[in-house]
Amino acid sequence: MPKKILIALLALALGFASSAAGLDPAGQLSPASTPTQKTKDAASKAAQEAQRAAKKAADAANAAAEQGKVNAGKISKALAEAIRLAAKKAAEAARRFEAKASESSAMALDAGKEAANVALEEGRKATKASEEALRRAEETARIAAQSTQEEAEKAAQATREALEAAAEATGRAAQAARDAAAKAVETARRPGSSPAAPQSPGK
Repeated sequence: MPKKILIALLALALGFASSAAGLDPAGQLSPASTPTQKTKDAASKAAQEAQRAAKKAADAANAAAEQGKVNAGKISKALAEAIRLAAKKAAEAARRFEAKASESSAMALDAGKEAANVALEEGRKATKASEEALRRAEETARIAAQSTQEEAEKAAQATREALEAAAEATGRAAQAARDAAAKAVETARRPGSSPAAPQSPGK
């Protein structure tokens, strides 16, 4: 094989090897990439979507808690069912917020990463509290349809307490989401941000 062809083939092979190793043609490591404005804007958008979902969850949780207070001490099948439906709506809204918070946490950059992770953790707590309130509400509806007024009222009181706890947890989650959104917007507006080390949101 002619020497010139052999040399060309060797050079080509070295070029492929350098690319695979993340080196530039001079054999130096490629510079670490920084997030583009598009990436920062996407993180900001995700955080703001999580904030909006958190507000809806908080509104639903507060509405369910208020529903639980209606005619306290005079529970009925109709009222128990209304409470159950409100608790279901609140639990669904909390789950949607948690999903949005998870997306935001995965996309967050720089200082916004910690705030997004806090919002996600608070979202998980809110979901757990909302699901417990829904479980209590479903139990109250069942008891109101089958048992005595005294037993139904006892169950309803436990439901009211669970709904109040869920409203408080969701309120904290909404505040955390607002903080995370503010951080994300700040990061998107600040030039020259560098990405935080990748983190996996812990359960």
